[in-house]
Amino acid sequence: MVLDTVRVFNKHVLNPLMMLVAGQKYWYAGVIEHTGRRSGKKYSTPVVIDRVSDGYIIPLPYGTEVDWLRNVLAAGRATLRVHGETVQAVEPEILDAAAAAQQLSPRRRREFARFGIKKYLKLKRETGPSTQR
Repeated sequence: MVLDTVRVFNKHVLNPLMMLVAGQKYWYAGVIEHTGRRSGKKYSTPVVIDRVSDGYIIPLPYGTEVDWLRNVLAAGRATLRVHGETVQAVEPEILDAAAAAQQLSPRRRREFARFGIKKYLKLKRETGPSTQR
């Protein structure tokens, strides 16, 4: 399947390059830091992260069966590095395209629709003293 080939290429070639700039202030991609649900190992994965009124939305172009997403759902939290800021994010929730579209900017809605993205991850920013780093 073409999508699987792209995913494997991205994981082994593009993602290591993206990690050099992901999460920086003026870069479109951020980083989601998560802990392996079986190994306990810490991982960092470059992803597109959009700030919305009550948190963050991450498009899931490869669907909901990717390891990093399973890790975040199992832990119920993740650390996001986005636009030069590090935040703790909680309450992961899978959204369909219609629910996510209501929260995204018109430009992002069009962009993600063009790529046929059907599922999204929504996280809320953790409030309280633990968000300060």
